[in-house]
Amino acid sequence: MVFEEKMILNGEPEDEEAEEEEEDMVDPLDVVREKCVQAEHCVHTRAILEDCEARVGSKSETAEDCTEELFDFLHARDHCVAHKVFHSVK
Repeated sequence: MVFEEKMILNGEPEDEEAEEEEEDMVDPLDVVREKCVQAEHCVHTRAILEDCEARVGSKSETAEDCTEELFDFLHARDHCVAHKVFHSVK
């Protein structure tokens, strides 16, 4: 932001077309991840993770954490992503 302010103060022209192109770009990995999160197996592992988080959050003192459930969810999501992401990459 400081650099942009210096450019404006120095009177250098802004390249609005380059900014518009950058805003329109979407990471295909994020798009595929969002689709995979809605897949049946991912929904199941996410529900287990959310149940664990609710259980752990409801207790004031517990040694339990949801690391295993988190890794299971991430594994399921990434397994789905691995099969789909390269079809959208040019």
